[in-house]
Amino acid sequence: MSQSDRGLRRLAAGTLLVAFQGTTAPDWVLRELEHGLGGVTLFGFNVADPAQVLRLTTALRGAGEPVISLDEEGGDVTRLAYHVGSPYPGNAALGAVDDVDLTRNVYRAIGSELAACGINLDMAPSADVNTEADNPVIGTRSFGAEPGLVARHTVAAVEGLQSVRVAACVKHFPGHGATRVDSHLAVPVVDVGLDVLRERELAPFRAAIGAGAKSVMTAHVAVPAVTGPTPATLSGAALTGLLRGELGYDGVVITDALDMHAITRSVGLAGGAVLTLAAGSDLLCLGPLPTYDDVQAIIAEIVTAVRENRLPAARLEEAAARVTALRAWAATPPQVTAEPNGIGLHAARRAVRLTGSAAPLVRPLVIEVDTPPTIAVGDVPWGVGPWLPDAEIVRVKPATADAPALLAKAAGRSLVVVVKDAHRHHESQALVTALVSARPDTTVIEMGLPVWRPESAAYIATYGAARANAQAAVELLTA
Repeated sequence: MSQSDRGLRRLAAGTLLVAFQGTTAPDWVLRELEHGLGGVTLFGFNVADPAQVLRLTTALRGAGEPVISLDEEGGDVTRLAYHVGSPYPGNAALGAVDDVDLTRNVYRAIGSELAACGINLDMAPSADVNTEADNPVIGTRSFGAEPGLVARHTVAAVEGLQSVRVAACVKHFPGHGATRVDSHLAVPVVDVGLDVLRERELAPFRAAIGAGAKSVMTAHVAVPAVTGPTPATLSGAALTGLLRGELGYDGVVITDALDMHAITRSVGLAGGAVLTLAAGSDLLCLGPLPTYDDVQAIIAEIVTAVRENRLPAARLEEAAARVTALRAWAATPPQVTAEPNGIGLHAARRAVRLTGSAAPLVRPLVIEVDTPPTIAVGDVPWGVGPWLPDAEIVRVKPATADAPALLAKAAGRSLVVVVKDAHRHHESQALVTALVSARPDTTVIEMGLPVWRPESAAYIATYGAARANAQAAVELLTA
C-alpha cells in the first residue's frame, strides 16, 4: 500500500466510532486505533463497574487518541448504570422541576462520573421537543413539549457536561420529538413547514450551538420540507444547508447509529457511511451490531468513494480537522472526581408528584405492569422493588394478567400498581382500570410520562424509571 493510500485509509478510519463486545478491548480495536481509528462507542455490555471502565479507556488511549463515547442521559438511558438503573433522573423529570441550575448540576455530576472513567464524549442531551405523546423512542428522554423549556435545559445540560471537559452531543437533529416511528426500525417523518420547524424543533439546537456545544447528533428522520424522503443523516440540505449554513454550526457532527434499520434497510451500512460523510457528518457512530469485517468494508467503501470522486477527499480532511479540535479540547480535563449521587436523588424528589391521598401501606402487594423496553433504553432494570423490601412484588404482562386472581391476592392488603408509559399501551390501561375499579384505594405509580391516569386512585408521577425516580416515589408513598 502506497503512502497516499495509507493516508487515505487513515482519514477514512478516522471518521468511525466502532463498538465491540466485552469488557476489554479486542486486539483489532487496539490495532485500528494505532492506524487512526476515530474512536469507540461503549454500551452496557462493555461496562462492569467504574474501575473496569477506567482500565478499558486507559487501554484504548494507550493505542491511539480515541474519542470515547457512550449514551449517558440519566433516567431511562444509561450505560454506566445499565445493570442497576441510573442514580440520576432523566430529562422529563428535570423539565418538570424546571430549575436550570438543577439541570446544570445534574449533568455536571454525570460528566464528573464519565470523566473519572476516562470518557470524553457523552451522547447527550436529547434536545427533542416531545410534542407527540405517542412517541415510541423519545418520551421521558425529552425535557418536555415546549420549545423554550427544552432550549433552556438543553443549554444547562451542555454547560454542565462541558464544565468538566466532557463533550456534549446534542441530539437528534433536526428533531425527533414529533414522530410516532422508532428510527431503529424505520424512517420517521416530521411533516411540518419550515416556520414550525424553526420555531419548535430547531429552537433547542440553536440555543445549544450558542452555548458552545461540541457536537450535534443527526436523526434518521425525514423532514420533507428540508430533506424530501431522505433521512436527515443522509441529507446535505439538513446537515450542510440547515445545520452548517443557517444555524452556523462548525463543531463535530456525529451520526446516530448507522446500524439502525432506517439506514441499513435503505442504503446499507457502507453506502450510508459514504452518503452521510458527503452530506456533512464528521464522525459515524456505527452502533453495536457491525463486526470488524463490517468496519473493514466501510473503510474500504469510503476509500473507493474518494477514488471514484463520489466523496471529496477534502470532506474527510475537514472532518478530521474538526475531530482533532475536539480531541484537543478534551485532552486537558480539569481535576475532577466523581461527585456523590445525592444530586440525582434530590432532583428526583423535586420532580415526583402525588395526586390524591395514598393510604399507609399494610403488607403491600406491588403489581408491576411489564412494558417492553425500547432499543435505545435496552434492558435496564426498573421498578420499586429495591425500595420496598417488605413488599411482595409481582411482575405481570398486561395481555395475560389475571385481574381477579391479582385482586384476590391483594385482599386485606395495600395494593400498589406500577406502570410505565401507560398512555402508549392499551392493555396496560385496561388492567389498571380493572384493578382500580375493584380497589379504589389502589395507588398507581406512573414511571413514564404521566399522560393517562385512571379516574380514581392515588397517583404518583415520577417522570422516569431511573433508580432515583423509584426511590423518590417510594419515599412519597411511605412518608
